[in-house]
Amino acid sequence: MGVNHKMPILEAHNLTKRFAVRGRVDVEVFRDLTFALEEGELATLIGPSGSGKSTLLHLLGTLDKPSSGEVVIEGENVAEMGDKELSAFRNHRIGFIFQFHHLLPEFTALENVAMPGMIAGKSFSEVRQRAIELLTDVGLAERLEHRPGMLSGGEAQRVAVARAFLMSPAIILADEPTGNLDARNSEILFGIITNLSRKHRQSFLIATHNLDLARQSDRVLHLESGVLT
Repeated sequence: MGVNHKMPILEAHNLTKRFAVRGRVDVEVFRDLTFALEEGELATLIGPSGSGKSTLLHLLGTLDKPSSGEVVIEGENVAEMGDKELSAFRNHRIGFIFQFHHLLPEFTALENVAMPGMIAGKSFSEVRQRAIELLTDVGLAERLEHRPGMLSGGEAQRVAVARAFLMSPAIILADEPTGNLDARNSEILFGIITNLSRKHRQSFLIATHNLDLARQSDRVLHLESGVLT
């Protein structure tokens, strides 16, 4: 029998990122980073503040371009895409969760979760049922019509998690998703992310300072002094 070689869901090849400081000196955040994530893998990214975790997530999420190297998602090299194509690809294939929930205050929890589908050209009625199911999965079935101002911080962040899943993306990137939460709500949110990741075989890369949470993931990547181990 032949060996089944699965293609990684996300690959970073020789990623290098430099920033010009005051237009003169180049500061190198990291050089030649290479790694891959498998389908359904829940990986965490740890490292000291200023090590480049957020920068790396921005490159992987196509929100920024590397100085050199490439990012491949589901076999597609995103560096070869134009801005319009890249924007559509990002909306369909990449989910984001940030430290602050970034919900739109004038819309309900249900409408916020449905938003990526509507941006992609679907009607609210087309994505409504999936949005309801995801909000139920994160324990907010009773909060569908609540606006962000009526939700606790932990609840708002759960809405953000549900929104990231809506389009069934190839990868979800989370930048300190528990950073604004207390220990108990951090544990709850990470448990929700883990359960949803298993249920939907969803690939995740989560940048976190919380080592207790990181140890619960499938793999821990450590970024320090420009080196990923």
